[in-house]
Amino acid sequence: MNLKKTRMILLAGTAAVFVAGVMAWNPSQGYQQATAATDYRQMDKFAQIMDAVKRTYVEKKTDEELVDGALAGMLSSLDPHSTYMNKELYKQMQEETSGDFGGLGIEISAAQGGIRIIAPIEDTPADRAGVHAGDLIIKIDDQLAKDLSLPEAVKLMRGKPGTSTVLTIFRKTAAKPLEIKIVRDVVHVKSVKSAMLAPGFVWLRVTQFQEQSSKELKKQIMQLKKGAGGKFKGAVLDLRNNPGGLLDQAVEISDMFLDKGGIVSTKSRVGKNMNFKAKPGDILGGTSLVVLINNGSASASEIVSGALQDNKRAVLMGTKSFGKGSVQRIIPLPDATAFKLTTALYYTPSGRSIQATGIDPDIEVPWVKPQKTEKEKETLRISERDLKGHLANGNGKKETKKKAEKVVVTEKMQERLGKDVQLQRALDVLKAMYVVQGRS
Repeated sequence: MNLKKTRMILLAGTAAVFVAGVMAWNPSQGYQQATAATDYRQMDKFAQIMDAVKRTYVEKKTDEELVDGALAGMLSSLDPHSTYMNKELYKQMQEETSGDFGGLGIEISAAQGGIRIIAPIEDTPADRAGVHAGDLIIKIDDQLAKDLSLPEAVKLMRGKPGTSTVLTIFRKTAAKPLEIKIVRDVVHVKSVKSAMLAPGFVWLRVTQFQEQSSKELKKQIMQLKKGAGGKFKGAVLDLRNNPGGLLDQAVEISDMFLDKGGIVSTKSRVGKNMNFKAKPGDILGGTSLVVLINNGSASASEIVSGALQDNKRAVLMGTKSFGKGSVQRIIPLPDATAFKLTTALYYTPSGRSIQATGIDPDIEVPWVKPQKTEKEKETLRISERDLKGHLANGNGKKETKKKAEKVVVTEKMQERLGKDVQLQRALDVLKAMYVVQGRS
C-alpha cells in the first residue's frame, strides 16, 4: 500500500482521511429502482418539516442553518466519531493536524451524560491545569455538556488566548465533581521529545502523530545514538496520553522498529481494504524496547502498540489503552465544509480488533500519584572495603573503580524519573533485559 496515495488521520476525537473529492457509492441498478420510491418519501418528509420550520418557528432560520443542523444530527446519531463540520470547525481541524492551534489542548469524544476527555495533550493549558484522560465533562461554564453536540462543545471551549473557561468534570476517583479553571492559549504541540534515562538507555516520547513526527523521531534517535557511542542498551517508546494522529505516521514509526511482519490492516463494508507491512531495517538494531501506554493512548497509538506487541518486538507496560479501533474518512464539500464518516475497523497483525476493548499491556503498572515528602537526609554508607586493614578479595586482581560513562542525564529527566513510577519500572525492565542478554 502506497502511503503517499492515502492520507488518513486517526485521532480519538478527530479521525480522518483526505480524499480528492466526495466519495460516491453506486449500488446496482436494481437496488436503486427498489429504493427510489422510499428515498423520495423520506426526502419529501424532510422538505415538509424544513418548510414548516421556516414558516412558523418562533425565530427566523436560514436554509443554511437548518441544513447544517440536520446534517449534524444525522451524523452524530451514527457513532461518537462521525460528525458534520461547518466551515469554522473544518478549518480548526486542519490547523490541529499541523500542530499549532488555539484552545485548551484536549482531545474529546461524545459520551453518555457529557463529553469524554480522551487525553490532555502534554504541556498544554489543560494538562497543566490537571485534566486527566477519562474525565467526563458535565458542564462547560454554565452550559450542560449533555445538551451540546461535539462541534458546539468545541466551539465553547475555543476562544482568545488569555481568556478562561471552567470545566466541571466527573472523575471516578473523586468524591464529588471537580471545577477546573483553564486559561486558553495558543497550543504549540511538540510531537516528539527524547532524552537519556540512564547511560545507554533512551526515552522516546511521541505526543501526537503529526506530519513530520517520523522524520523528527528518526533525527532525534540518530543524535542520541551518536552521543551514546553509536548504540543503545535499551529504549522506552512513551505513547501515554497520545490520542492519535496521521495513519501514515503511525505506520512509519511502527516500521522504524520492525524488520518484517504486518503493521495494521483495515476492513470495511464497501471499498478497498488496506494492509500495511514492515520493510527491512530496525533503527535500534534489535535493542530491547519497552512501550508505555495508558487509558489516554488511542487510535494511532494503539496501531503502533499493537504492531510492536504482536510482532514480539516490544514489551508493553502501563495500563489498558483507550480502545478506538475505527477508521474515519473526512470528505470535503464544495462550500468549504466537510463531514467525517466511520467507514472501517482496523486490525492488529494477529487479526484482533481493539474497538471498545483496548490493548492490554504485557506488564500492568498503574499510575501512582507522586507524594510530596520531606527531603531525606543523606546517610553514610559503609562497606567492608572501607574498614581499615580489610583483607584482599583473593581474586589476584587489584580493586578498580568502574569508569563512568559520559552520557549526561539531565536534571529535568532525573526529576521526571523521581515522579513517574511507570517510567521507573520501564527502565528497570530494560536494565534487566540488558543484563540477561549479556549473559546469554
